[in-house]
Amino acid sequence: MTQKTDKNIATMEARIALPRENGELVFQAPWEARAFGLAVALNEKDLYEWREFSSQLASKIAAAEQNNTPSSYYARWVASLEELIIAQGLISREQLDARTAEYAIHDDHDHHDH
Repeated sequence: MTQKTDKNIATMEARIALPRENGELVFQAPWEARAFGLAVALNEKDLYEWREFSSQLASKIAAAEQNNTPSSYYARWVASLEELIIAQGLISREQLDARTAEYAIHDDHDHHDH
């Protein structure tokens, strides 16, 4: 990550700050780390401003809390990122839905029988 990204992440408001344990970012599943990395990578390519993303995330968190919607931090993170990249014209809703369905068919990382 660049210093700009590090600073943006470190200065996120407490109500939307990334989950941490002993100062380190915490991911409960591989998809959470991928979602985090995707948001950072798109920002570092200057496809959107971090403040746009954090504002979208704050809105998602506030709406979920107001409506008592049970969703994880990273589910809200992904929803925020989806809305932002659609609004920016980086991908259409139809393209995103098609890619999501395609990925779900091929991803069995979380579906092992042990």
